Amino acid sequence: MRIFQSETTQKLRVQIALRYIIASALTLLHMAGILYASISSILLSESAKSTKSAVNKSGMYIDLYIDRLQAVSSLLAENPQLVRYLSDTERAPDVKDDLLKTIDTTLASDDFIKSIIVVSKDGQILSNESGLTMSKSTNMMQETWYRSAIMNGGQAFLTSARMQDFTMDKDTWVISISREITDQAGNNRGVLLIDLDYEVIEDYLANLDLGKEGFSFILNEKNEVVYHENPEYFQNKGKMKELQAIVEDQAGYDSNQNTLTYTHSLRNADWLLVSVSSQDSLQAIKKQLLEIFFWVGLASLAIATTSIYLFAGKITAPFQKLERAMQEIETGLHEIPVDESGCYEAQSLTRHFNTMTHKIDKLLSEITEKEKHLRTSEISALHSQINPHFLYNTLDTIVWMAEFGDHEKVIDLTKALASFFRLSLSGGSELTTVENELKHVEHYLFIQKERYGDKLHYQIQSDEHSKNLEIPKLIVQPIVENALYHGIRGLSSNGFIDIQAASAGDLLTFTIRDNGEGFKPGSQEDSNEKTTTKLGGVGIRNVDERIKLYYGNSYGVRVESTVGEGTTVQIQLKTSLT
Repeated sequence: MRIFQSETTQKLRVQIALRYIIASALTLLHMAGILYASISSILLSESAKSTKSAVNKSGMYIDLYIDRLQAVSSLLAENPQLVRYLSDTERAPDVKDDLLKTIDTTLASDDFIKSIIVVSKDGQILSNESGLTMSKSTNMMQETWYRSAIMNGGQAFLTSARMQDFTMDKDTWVISISREITDQAGNNRGVLLIDLDYEVIEDYLANLDLGKEGFSFILNEKNEVVYHENPEYFQNKGKMKELQAIVEDQAGYDSNQNTLTYTHSLRNADWLLVSVSSQDSLQAIKKQLLEIFFWVGLASLAIATTSIYLFAGKITAPFQKLERAMQEIETGLHEIPVDESGCYEAQSLTRHFNTMTHKIDKLLSEITEKEKHLRTSEISALHSQINPHFLYNTLDTIVWMAEFGDHEKVIDLTKALASFFRLSLSGGSELTTVENELKHVEHYLFIQKERYGDKLHYQIQSDEHSKNLEIPKLIVQPIVENALYHGIRGLSSNGFIDIQAASAGDLLTFTIRDNGEGFKPGSQEDSNEKTTTKLGGVGIRNVDERIKLYYGNSYGVRVESTVGEGTTVQIQLKTSLT
């Protein structure tokens, strides 16, 4: 029983703790989700600002550099000495030397300037490099590259050094800035070309932090690739379309790819700088946040589990006392007061429980007292129904024998009557033994045989195991009396009553058989002559009701009868009254 109580209380404690843990877990998950989303949004915003600032700064540096080169190219192209030199048909060598010194001075001012080339309209070249293989003629307006340089005046563009065909060799790549040289009348006198080492762009974009998978590229106004760290993007059309799609999409943050895209337009070159930043740091911080939330949540749940389990123990302790009290009541209904302690609900429940047990105990006492009076009344009623009738008949028989002088039979009959009533009273007890109950029946039949003579014969038997079993008294004699008066008395031949007492397991059975007239049980419409009947007769009903009162509805009197053959009555009881 204590094990049962422990298991029940344990289950209650576990249920309380489990519900609290689930509620706490859901609350923690909700809070963690809100914090994670908020912090991630803030981090993403800061990362976007940082990336935007870095890209703008790199783009600004490139813009400033190109702007400075344009200023340098403007100074060179508008140099009066150079304009006069290119306008004269006869060019003095000393002037050429001065112009070459100016070119060398300009080259020395910037390590990224690879070459400065001045091409006159008639195909003459001034440059820091010798042996240039540029296509030229006496009328340079016939050269495509020459006209293109005039049209793109002041703009930076990607080309191959020395105006050769563009190849995939990055060592030959230069960024060229061209400017037309004109006289005061605005007539073309030549073209100035400044070639910058291609590394100038890589140098400005080298410090741009775009993450492990990040990259940047530059497209011109024709969506042609100007810069990408991978040379394949300059020639592979599929890869070029990928870059164009990035520019057209401009999605900003891509959660699937974990990238942040930002663009910056270079005003001095008609270029578009595009940076695709992989948010490795953001991903790492998110992962770290998840780990922090997990371990903090786990620790919080562990603390909550321990505390609520201990707290649940304080809640369930009063209920455990109540449960123990209820278990004790199952063994015997009586008042069991319980301390009113614990939470408000437990105190209220305990208070009502104590009131209930007090009322139950009081009610049971009243019921027990009423049952005692009821049983006494029933036994008294039974005696009043049986004894007077039998006593009158027996006394008549004794008087009749005395009148005829049969003194010995009078003595025997009087002794039997005295023993009969002594066993009937049993010192006021409601119980007797099987042996005494059968002796009581034997005295009754002895007295009746004196009245009926040879018309009545009987036999009484009991197994040894049943003799000392306790049973309610006066349960067999009324059945025997019923067999005598309703079965044997009306016979013209000898009657016989057989009484057997036997026990098997926890069942004690009295069997009373007679060879009397029998009867047809049930209604007249019943066609069966042999069947189980509803009990009839005051004595039999009293016996049946008393047995059910002692043992329950599963026990009692069963009657079977056949007209002309006799009647069998079985009285079934438990071998123990408990």
